[in-house]
Amino acid sequence: MFENLSERFTGIVKRLRGEARLTEDNIDATLREVRMALLEADVALPVVKDFLDRVRVRALGQEVIGTLTPGQALVRVVRDELTSVMGEAGVGLDFNAQPPVVVLLAGLQGSGKTTSAAKLAKRLKEQDRKSVAVVSCDVYRPAAIEQLRILAGEIGVDCYPSTGESPERIALEALDLARRQLKDVLIVDTAGRLAIDEAMMTEIRGLHAALNPRETLFVIDAMMGQDAVKTAQAFNEALPLTGVVLTKADGDARGGAALSVRHITGKPIKFIGMGEKVNALEPFYPDRMASRILGMGDVLSLIEEVEQKVDKDKAAKVADKLAKGKGFDLSDFRDQLEQMKNMGGLTSLMSKLPGVAELPEQVKNRVNDRDMVRLAAIIDSMTPNERRFPAIIKASRKQRIAAGSGTQVQDVNRLLKQFENMQRMMKKVSKKGGLQALMRGMRGQFPPGGGMPFR
Repeated sequence: MFENLSERFTGIVKRLRGEARLTEDNIDATLREVRMALLEADVALPVVKDFLDRVRVRALGQEVIGTLTPGQALVRVVRDELTSVMGEAGVGLDFNAQPPVVVLLAGLQGSGKTTSAAKLAKRLKEQDRKSVAVVSCDVYRPAAIEQLRILAGEIGVDCYPSTGESPERIALEALDLARRQLKDVLIVDTAGRLAIDEAMMTEIRGLHAALNPRETLFVIDAMMGQDAVKTAQAFNEALPLTGVVLTKADGDARGGAALSVRHITGKPIKFIGMGEKVNALEPFYPDRMASRILGMGDVLSLIEEVEQKVDKDKAAKVADKLAKGKGFDLSDFRDQLEQMKNMGGLTSLMSKLPGVAELPEQVKNRVNDRDMVRLAAIIDSMTPNERRFPAIIKASRKQRIAAGSGTQVQDVNRLLKQFENMQRMMKKVSKKGGLQALMRGMRGQFPPGGGMPFR
């Protein structure tokens, strides 16, 4: 999500930073480019107009014109207003009520409500230490009830039975059961439709009146674009929403929903779904997302992701092996690939690093998560002894490994060569003064000025 928008904004930001002086003319020219970038991203027209009006007012004031670096000042204004469009930072769930706190999920069919219910339950259980139960009130789709039951079993939370024909009765029985079992939170998944209709809205209003939930979250697909406006308006008029969950943000959505839904509903985006797995739900931080859109990276989220998803014991063992310059084998390398996969892969990691958007396309295209999958498959096809002692892998073994991993012998050779170079480098670094010697040996591989090959 936001890839195209980020590319457009990165180009605009680059030109702005080079401006020694800002005038009404070049501010207007910049805002025209910003307008096109937002419209291409499927942002609703009222949101675009309001955003540009606010940026123009601030850009023509002393805050920008009077500064020594007006280009950078205008970039800061754009970042601040992008943050404002997407809402307040780090707004969590409100648990200030007598347990069980009811969280009601509403949205269209296919928006990701059922998966989001499981993701939210897992997050509350593991990170907030809450006792959580879930229930499905979708009496129209038995598959949705079964899906929630299976997901609940995977994450280890109770899924209450969805027996009976009335969604209200199912919900009230689940609430009574959660109260008797002393649950902290009850998450209620509701039925959706392919389009908004009066029957759907009447049902969801009745559920809300019966349950009186503390949190009513509107779940919306990030790929909806302009349709997000109509849907958001309808649900906002029908229910007293408290927040938004944006799903499928890992897809090729252009970002219009994220930039429109807060403006339309007036409610904060509380969570963002970044994948299909039950751990792929993150708190939404508008300031961090604005920085990513402008190509400034999101180092804070990257640090938090490392802390949550990296196995610290394995990382400590690998660090010890690296420090000694020996003992690091292909099994350790396989563990590192797995940990990187858990964090969303190289593409996800790079999207959070500052300056990546400015790299040439040919460099960004070389980052391919499929290569990591191929490497892991090759290592998985080796015996434990081969992983420990790669030097024993000769022609016949290479053919067996290639056949077992669905790759070519050349791929196996490439992996072994890369690993051999890695081990050689580690031995140099582990020696006294090895890092300086390694850097001296790499001189001449970078352009004049000591910088990286690409900026």
